[in-house]
Amino acid sequence: MGNTTSCCVSSSPKHRRNNHSRLEPYRPEPELSREDTGCNLQHISDRENLDDLPMEYNPSDHPRASTIFLSKSQTDVAVPNKRVREKRKSLYINHHHPGPVRRKYSSCSTIFLDDSTVSQPNLKYTIKCVALAIYYHIKNRDVDGRMLVDIFDEKLHPLTKSEIPPDYEKHDPEQKQIYRFVRTLFSAAQLTAECAIVTLVYLERLLTYAEIDISPVNWKRIVLGAILLASKVWDDQAVWNVDYCQILKDITVEDMNELERQFLELLQFNINVPSSVYAKYYFDLRSMAEANNLSFPLEPLSREKAQKLEAITRLCDDIYKDLRKQTKKRSVSADNLAVVRWCPAIIS
Repeated sequence: MGNTTSCCVSSSPKHRRNNHSRLEPYRPEPELSREDTGCNLQHISDRENLDDLPMEYNPSDHPRASTIFLSKSQTDVAVPNKRVREKRKSLYINHHHPGPVRRKYSSCSTIFLDDSTVSQPNLKYTIKCVALAIYYHIKNRDVDGRMLVDIFDEKLHPLTKSEIPPDYEKHDPEQKQIYRFVRTLFSAAQLTAECAIVTLVYLERLLTYAEIDISPVNWKRIVLGAILLASKVWDDQAVWNVDYCQILKDITVEDMNELERQFLELLQFNINVPSSVYAKYYFDLRSMAEANNLSFPLEPLSREKAQKLEAITRLCDDIYKDLRKQTKKRSVSADNLAVVRWCPAIIS
């Protein structure tokens, strides 16, 4: 009872301070670099920084870079031979009526418009323009001995069982032949006109990334691979590879799978098509069509179509109404700053 010691006696505050003083101060650990951790993966922001790349080499990525097909189509403009110029103007047109083609002009009473827009292009004439762009790619290709990829070589991987002529690579296909090949695939697979524009984007991206050129030997398989990939990326209900085997009877599913795989690898799996790049290709196709007298069909503006355009305009005004209000709030006029305001005086 009289013992002053106890088993539950706590240490004094001075003793606790001495214990804490013996603890080592906190030192933050140095950050480990990518080399120390063994992870040398490039950050996604570094991979997607396309502004550092030369713009002229990436027309399918940069909206301000000039398309390859448009520059190749303009090489025939300076041809001095008159027969070549006349052939260039009339070779790629399927005339529906004999005689000279008269251009239609709008007047106060009649307005002529075509039914092709950037959001809903005309399917028939878009395919014609894409076929003409492919024709110029083959005709004005670089003959500097670029690398040939075996998967696109039609001699190694034929699309038909018919024998290929020995001089097959010496004869450039006509625009009509390219158009029939593309139209057959689009008609059988029920693809849209937007898919044709994306096909041309993938085709030029392949030529740029893989540093290859399109020629009479490989143009069919390159176009087939671009259509196959564009249909899967663009359409919600894509066409399967086995469906193309029903269109092209002599090709196997394994060949289509290998074509798609190597096409993606050569694209570095970059299948993104920004809206600005899509719009650039659409308007460049129209410019090329205008230069080659392949104009889109013009029809008089009817009352029903005018009402439809007016309804679309009202819808766009309602959508962007709030955006315009925010834009107005950002700018303040200086007229209201000159108003004389009376301030009450405080007399103490």
